[in-house]
Amino acid sequence: MAHGEPTPQQVQEQKIYRTFGLTEEEYEKIIASLGRLPNYTETGIFSVMWSEHCSYKSSRPVLRRFPTTGERVLQGPGENAGIVDIGDNLAVVFKMESHNHPTAIEPYQGAATGVGGIIRDIFTMGARPIALLNSLRFGELNDAHNRYLFSHSVEGIGGYGNCIGIPTVGGEVVFDNRYTHNPLVNAMCVGLIAHDKIATGTASGTNNPVLVVGAKTGRDGIHGATFASTQDPHAKERSAVQVGDPFMEKLLLEACLELIDTGKVIGIQDMGAAGLTSSSAEMASRAGSGLVLDVTKVPVRETAMTPYEMMLSESQERMLVVMEKGEEAIAYEIFEKWGLEATAIGHVTDDGFLRIVEGETVAAQIPVTALVDEAPIAYRASLRPRYLDELRVDLPVCQVASSMKDELVALLSRETIASKEWVYDQYDSMVRTETFVRPGSDAAVVGVPGTKKALAFVTDGNGRYVYLDPHQGGAMAVAEAARNLVCSGAQPLAVTDCLNYGNPEKPEIFYQLEQSADGISRACEVFATPVIGGNVSLYNESHGIDIYPTPVIGMVGLIEDVKDIMTSDLKASGHALYLLGDLFAGLDDGLGGSEYLLMRDPMHHLDYALPTFVFDDEKGVQDVCLQAIQQGLLHAAHDVSDGGLLVALAEMAMTENKLGVQVRLSPDHALSTNDLLAVFFGESPSRILVEVAKQNEQALTSLATMHGVPCVRLGEVTKDSTFTVYIDQDVVVQAPVQELESAWRGAIGSWMNG
Repeated sequence: MAHGEPTPQQVQEQKIYRTFGLTEEEYEKIIASLGRLPNYTETGIFSVMWSEHCSYKSSRPVLRRFPTTGERVLQGPGENAGIVDIGDNLAVVFKMESHNHPTAIEPYQGAATGVGGIIRDIFTMGARPIALLNSLRFGELNDAHNRYLFSHSVEGIGGYGNCIGIPTVGGEVVFDNRYTHNPLVNAMCVGLIAHDKIATGTASGTNNPVLVVGAKTGRDGIHGATFASTQDPHAKERSAVQVGDPFMEKLLLEACLELIDTGKVIGIQDMGAAGLTSSSAEMASRAGSGLVLDVTKVPVRETAMTPYEMMLSESQERMLVVMEKGEEAIAYEIFEKWGLEATAIGHVTDDGFLRIVEGETVAAQIPVTALVDEAPIAYRASLRPRYLDELRVDLPVCQVASSMKDELVALLSRETIASKEWVYDQYDSMVRTETFVRPGSDAAVVGVPGTKKALAFVTDGNGRYVYLDPHQGGAMAVAEAARNLVCSGAQPLAVTDCLNYGNPEKPEIFYQLEQSADGISRACEVFATPVIGGNVSLYNESHGIDIYPTPVIGMVGLIEDVKDIMTSDLKASGHALYLLGDLFAGLDDGLGGSEYLLMRDPMHHLDYALPTFVFDDEKGVQDVCLQAIQQGLLHAAHDVSDGGLLVALAEMAMTENKLGVQVRLSPDHALSTNDLLAVFFGESPSRILVEVAKQNEQALTSLATMHGVPCVRLGEVTKDSTFTVYIDQDVVVQAPVQELESAWRGAIGSWMNG
């Protein structure tokens, strides 16, 4: 026991374990596992390993529902990141994680260290990171604190990624006041690896040495894992937020990849949440082994650190490595070359215990199975929220502010829909020179060096949809991610997810979690995109308000030949514009859950049910689009999503080509103003806009007919840079594209630049 630390009896009598987030039942289970009272250090170790963040105590039964295998899956959940085969002895490695609670307290470092952590998860598998993406949620920008969180989070993401030299190529940003006190920062990293270079996080081989490599250990981030497992992060201290150093991480990346390449590494793992505790326990658990670690040998940057502090510190840019016995000198030499430390602090045992010693003193001795395999599962109560049974299924009546053109301009100015250039202009998206499609299209596309292949990446989610229908909303998140990849010419491969929810102890919140997980699972089966890893972030609640249930889907797709890469911008006047999918699908329910309804009726926008979603319809539209791209029939493709049909058409027209759009709709009966709003701005799923040369129109329609997919000719691309929509012979929307573009490009910058 370190000098000044409470005794085991004091831990029990003063209920110190409660301040660590342990319940009475969990503390009693610890006593039973050890056969004695745990000391202060052991209590801390259990508290982080049994926290929601590390043990997934609420979500484990739910996560088991996901499909996790497939013919391309080389590594599914359970390791630092998932791996999918892309042919030619190459594989793509990817994962997404959250850093929500730290960002709410210290947005720059919270977001930056989220990026650093997810990068380490990729290169600890032996892969070289090639791309970063993110998914961000903030409150609306008319609030100064929201602008502060947003600005510094984006700065932190850009600062870390730019410094380490990994391009940030895509993502999404949503603004809704439901996230005012709990911003969401989900970071995704993608890497490439040869099949024979895959590393794993296992600690096997009795007496093999255990090394700490990278940065020194400090007191920052202590209890970060438990901090991320509680509601109202604003009640926590800034000391729970880690501090990142991207320059150190760049050196660590290169040193670790070089070390793995020697073939002498038994196992390697990032010291992420719960630091040395989780990395050592998880590596031993995977191998069924034990570890002895001497904390007096851990390189530190602060004086008089206790075993408790060293085991729970979440100082960044550190890894735990198990080497072949007698090969430690290889690690010392490589890390010295990169200006980093590699220090042996212990060895692997066969007794199944995590034993922490301080010189000759045993500071903690815990069965690994008790920490990892016997972590408690919380079987939460689930209750369908009453509001779901009260949703209206009719078309809402909206009060049009003025003209349809003005409605379109207003929508394009909405922060969630508007251009995110203010964000991604702060990111280096072109470093390494393999980026084919930068942020701004449906998906980012990066080439695979030495091949004709490319990979497409996307992050997608809609918390409002999931709130209105957890099962369908979860399925629609997967469908939209796949749709965006298909629009870019890619075959969807697999999913990593980030499941962001409120307090799971509330039965209505847990219902949202399990129902949306079922929707995600069903969609992943339909689109053959197994879930190969991810992250769960719960207790996103503050001031009694839970965030929207927000599962974010990170998806990767494969383009076999770069000639098939597709973008959303219009290419040439005289080309035809078609809609794959039902043009009038939303006449009954298209405005439910839409951004337009939020804009025009904020008091009642959550009163209406989502538009209908049919898996077969979605799959048919995606199949036709991808085959049309691969057959060379299309020049552009764009998903119809936030803002609806006219927003998607306007986004296609806002290009350097200065082209226009002329659309003529001919409904078979008269449409009311409210009907037109549903057609123009409803967000019915399963629709893709495509641009096709006249000589390929027949081939496109024949392909669609063969698949039973509606294929409606909307109009043409024009050279006059005017956006015009007719209903029969009547002009209902007309505006210079430049006017639409000004509204769209300037919205976020006008808030952020004063």
